[in-house]
Amino acid sequence: MDFEDTKEEAAFREEARTWLEANVPSEDEMAGMDGMARAKFWQKRKYDAGWACIRWPKEFGGRDANAIQQVILNQEEAKVDAPETGVFSIGQGMAAPTLMTWADEEAKQRFIPRLASGEDIWCQLFSEPAGGSDLAALRTKAEKDGDDWIINGQKIWTSGAHYSDWGILVVRTDPNVPKHKGLSYFYLNMKSPGVEIKPIKQISGDANFNEVYFTDVRIPDSQRLGEVGQGWQVSLTTLMNERASIGAGGGGVKFNTVKQAAESVQIDGRPAIEDKQVRAKLADWYVQEAGLKYTIYRTLSALSRGEIPGPENSIGKLVGAKKTQDMASFAMDLLEQQGIVRDRKTDEAFAALFQDAYMSVPGLRIAGGTDEIMANIIAERVLGLPQEPRMDKGIPFTEVPTGSN
Repeated sequence: MDFEDTKEEAAFREEARTWLEANVPSEDEMAGMDGMARAKFWQKRKYDAGWACIRWPKEFGGRDANAIQQVILNQEEAKVDAPETGVFSIGQGMAAPTLMTWADEEAKQRFIPRLASGEDIWCQLFSEPAGGSDLAALRTKAEKDGDDWIINGQKIWTSGAHYSDWGILVVRTDPNVPKHKGLSYFYLNMKSPGVEIKPIKQISGDANFNEVYFTDVRIPDSQRLGEVGQGWQVSLTTLMNERASIGAGGGGVKFNTVKQAAESVQIDGRPAIEDKQVRAKLADWYVQEAGLKYTIYRTLSALSRGEIPGPENSIGKLVGAKKTQDMASFAMDLLEQQGIVRDRKTDEAFAALFQDAYMSVPGLRIAGGTDEIMANIIAERVLGLPQEPRMDKGIPFTEVPTGSN
């Protein structure tokens, strides 16, 4: 892959830069808006002008752009002071690709444009208390009742459930077959009767994750994606896109942010950036960040050929989350007393950035599969190493040993 802009790419970059600089909302335009309202305001403006989810087909609100054009737009948007739109990441990065692959045309036309415009926010209802990192061990069940399904059970660590309009949901529809074969995949309205959402308070003081309880929640069979029992295959579409999305993230701390911290403080009377040990760490993180960037570009090249992201996306997630945590910890040490200050509204907001990242990134090392799960995926599906022993392989889910038997 050639990473220099072609003539056409340079022209697109200039077009994107010009539009962004002219259309980023001013503080006056967004006066009185909270973070959610700002995100929706900016997303709708991009959508109306054809700059939202540009890789999506035009019929869904995109512009049929290629993967490199999406990279260019992301790069240029990062340079302007635009509202944060992370609340749409699950819907646009995980739910939408799954709907595009598995939903019928009516559902695509109903939901995908609203995902692009920011009118709807989606969450992902996968993890469960008893399942840990093993999604296929889930116990939330669905039982058929005429043209509907009745859902009972619990999900946990559901990001954004408290402000989401819709959710994608994996449940067990047949406990009498091996665990991967008894799953089915649905989407549901988060305001449905019987859905109870309880935020989980985090060490950072935020409450972005939630417990979600289902008590006799009724979902029409028309809201099923894939065939009954095909939920694992549908889930893989979501998971591959999820790991690509998480691997591309960084919790607000990038190499240049840490480099800035090293330039702002001193060690033994000289800028920390001149210290050999500091420079060695920075060099290591620079190499990791460059490697992640180009791995993501390879994924985007595959997407541009119509391919589904593969298990290699686990590399980005495994490396990226730990790298961010390590950089945040190092920057806090460099900043000394400033590093323990966490006031986002004062002159110490720069120092608060690292503490925020340090306390929130451990969640990224769990979300979408733990570090250990990612290492297993890379070993088995990328490197072709032997699979680890699995005692539950090929036996009915009802016969899988648990802590109570």
